Amino acid sequence: MTPKQEVHCTALSQSPNPNWVNMFTFSLTFVRHGETQHNRDKLIQGEGVDTVLSETGLQQAEAAGQHLRDLRFHNVLVSDLQRARQTAEAILRNNAHCSDTEMFLDPLLRERAFGVAEGRRIEDLKNMANAAGQSCRDYTPPGGETLDQVRLRFEKFLRVLFRRLVDEHGWDTGRGDTAAPEVAAGAAADHPNPDPCPDDVVLPAGLPDDGLCGTRVHALVVSHGAYIRVAVRHLVEDLHCSLPPGLKTHQAFAPCPNTGIGRFVVTLSRRDGGDAGPPLLSSVRCVFANRTDHLAKLKDLQ
Repeated sequence: MTPKQEVHCTALSQSPNPNWVNMFTFSLTFVRHGETQHNRDKLIQGEGVDTVLSETGLQQAEAAGQHLRDLRFHNVLVSDLQRARQTAEAILRNNAHCSDTEMFLDPLLRERAFGVAEGRRIEDLKNMANAAGQSCRDYTPPGGETLDQVRLRFEKFLRVLFRRLVDEHGWDTGRGDTAAPEVAAGAAADHPNPDPCPDDVVLPAGLPDDGLCGTRVHALVVSHGAYIRVAVRHLVEDLHCSLPPGLKTHQAFAPCPNTGIGRFVVTLSRRDGGDAGPPLLSSVRCVFANRTDHLAKLKDLQ
């Protein structure tokens, strides 16, 4: 299990502090893997059952790739389990801009471990939880990960991601000097600071590029249902992520469907005076969650 570690991604006040002179804003798109036969048969996979995509899952992954084909992903981070890797491969294969983008396989993005329940029916897990007097979501089977342990794993992923993105792309240059001029110069050449969003496209419009204007770096994360659910709850409950108008909290926290897509805009900050310490989270907002528009044609064919 993942040991508890110091967390540096504590949310700050929404009001900018005058001591913060360097900012870094990026878009973070989550995609759950496509369907597997275990999903279809309502069997628990977890991190210990390394299944592949079913035929329907392969079609879902291709549909997600087509839906996202015109979006540039500067960083692609993927669970190292096969079902997530196959989904990411389909997304990149269909993408018009990512032929040279490296896919980074990260065990921190693996599905929650369900211990003795892995490979068994979901109904069996519900019965175990009932016998223990707990809800199915909160129950931890013997040998499994608790929700807090999954959250700690996601926190570690965020810390590593924040540092990786700042190191690779440099701090935004709109307010003060950059931390590393040579890095920032290269980043500016590849990803120039975009124009501000016009007022009429700030709210989500149901388009693949919702939330991308105003950010110069876009990261794709392909992971798993229970993991993404924990991640979203942590972003909203612990890091004070704002939700878009019309999206209720229970909708954001709902289980993510196979190849469901969610997007967040994250702003990092650092104090004036140097590179000491990790990038810190200044703000995060949800653009949308659990979208499956790309699956409409597949449903029509079934």
